[in-house]
Amino acid sequence: MRSTLPKVLHRVAGRTLLEAVLDAASPLSASRTVVVVGRDRARIAAALEGRAVLWAEQDPPLGTGDAVRRAREALGDGGGPIVVLAGDTPLLRTETLSRLLALQREKDLAACFLTFRPPEPADFGRVVRDRAGRPVAIVEARNCSERQRRIAEVNAGVYCFAPDALWRALERLEKNPVSGEFYLTDVVGLLAKSGARLAGVEAEDWREAWGVNTRRDLAAAEALENRRAVERALDAGVTVIDPSTVRIGPRVSFANDVVIHPFVSLEGRTVLGEGCEVLSFTRVVDTTMAAGARIGPHCDSQGASIGPRSHVGPYSRLRPGTVLEEDVRVGNFVETKNSILRRGVKAQHLSYLGDADVGARANVGAGVITCNYDGEKKHRTTIGEGAFLGSDSQLVAPVTVGRGAYVAAGTTVSQDVPDGALAISRVPQSNKEGWAARRGAKAKKGDSG
Repeated sequence: MRSTLPKVLHRVAGRTLLEAVLDAASPLSASRTVVVVGRDRARIAAALEGRAVLWAEQDPPLGTGDAVRRAREALGDGGGPIVVLAGDTPLLRTETLSRLLALQREKDLAACFLTFRPPEPADFGRVVRDRAGRPVAIVEARNCSERQRRIAEVNAGVYCFAPDALWRALERLEKNPVSGEFYLTDVVGLLAKSGARLAGVEAEDWREAWGVNTRRDLAAAEALENRRAVERALDAGVTVIDPSTVRIGPRVSFANDVVIHPFVSLEGRTVLGEGCEVLSFTRVVDTTMAAGARIGPHCDSQGASIGPRSHVGPYSRLRPGTVLEEDVRVGNFVETKNSILRRGVKAQHLSYLGDADVGARANVGAGVITCNYDGEKKHRTTIGEGAFLGSDSQLVAPVTVGRGAYVAAGTTVSQDVPDGALAISRVPQSNKEGWAARRGAKAKKGDSG
C-alpha cells in the first residue's frame, strides 16, 4: 500500500477495510468476535473503539494457521461454528456468509469455505478437487505445480469450521518449508485426508472475495461499493438523477421518494426520510433528515438532525449537535453547532448559531452571531419563542433573550433581555449637514496648492 497506515485501516466508502468485514459478519449473531492483530494493535484498537470485539496478538506473524491458533484462547471451547475472515475483503456480503454458515450447519460439515473465479488467478491459492468434485486441498500459489496453476477456482480465505474439527487439525498443522509459516489452507487438506466432510462454495460474484493489496485495488473497491449503494437506493424507491456523480455510503438508509441530485455525497449513518431532497454539491454525514426535508445546494451537514419540511441552504453548514425541528429555515452562509432551532425558526442569512436554544418562530436576522466562547469555556445562548433578532447583532453568552423580545439591528447583547422588551445598544446617530460639500472643497483647494 506504500503507507505507514496499517492496511486494514485504509478506507472504502467511508469505512476501514476491517470495519467493512466486521459489518458483514455482525448480523450473524456471533457470541464472540476475535480480531487477531500484530504489532499495530494500538492503532487498530483505537479505530474499533466502541465495538464489542476481543483481541488476540500474533507477533511475529507466522501465517493464517498460527493466527487462528492465537484466537483460540479468546474464543474458548464449545459453541457453534467458527467463521474465519480476512480483514482486507471489504466487498464481502452478509448474505454470502449466511449461505456458508447455513450449509455448514445443514450438512454438518467439518468445514466449508468460499471459492471464486477471478479473471486472473495470479497469486491465489488453487482449490483442488477429486473426480467427484469434492475439495481435497487448497494449494498456495507459490507451491503449485504447473498443472495446479491452470486451475481457475481459487480460495477466498473465508471459512466456516466445526470447532472440534478445526482444533484437531490445527494441532497437526506443520510449518510450510518454503515460507516458514503455518497455513490455514493446509487444514482443508488434513481434514480431507481424515475423511471429514467438506464443501467449497463458489461466490455468486467473484469480486466479493477480492482482497485489497494496492491503492489500485482500493480505488476499484470504492467504485464497486458505491455502485452497490446506488443500486440499493434505486431499489428502495430513491430517484438518483445522475448515479455516476453521486457517492453513497454503505450505512446510509432511505425511505420512499427521496430525490438525490448530481454531485451529492451521503456518508456515515445518514437516514433520509420519505420525500427528502438533497440538492447538488452537498455533503451529508451522520445526519437524520425527516420526511419532506430539503438540503442544498452547496451545503455541509455532519451529525445533525433536520426535522420535517425544514429547508437548509444554499451554502449552509450544520455542525455536530445541530437539531432543526419542523418547518425551520436555515439559509445562505448560516452555520450552526450544538444548537436547537425549534419549530418555524428562520435564520436565512450570514449567521452563526453555536451552543444556542432558539425558541419556536424566532427570527434571526442577517449577520447575527452567538458569541459562545470566552477563550476557555463554551456558554449557551437562549432565545425565546417569537423573539426577533435584528441584523448584525451579537449575543454574548451566557445570555437569554426573552419570549417575544426584540434586539435592534447592530446591538451587542451582554445582559438578559426580558420577555417583550427591546434591547438596543447603538451609539446615537449624528448627521452633519453639508459635510460632503465641505470635504470636496477642501480637497480641491489642496490639489490647487
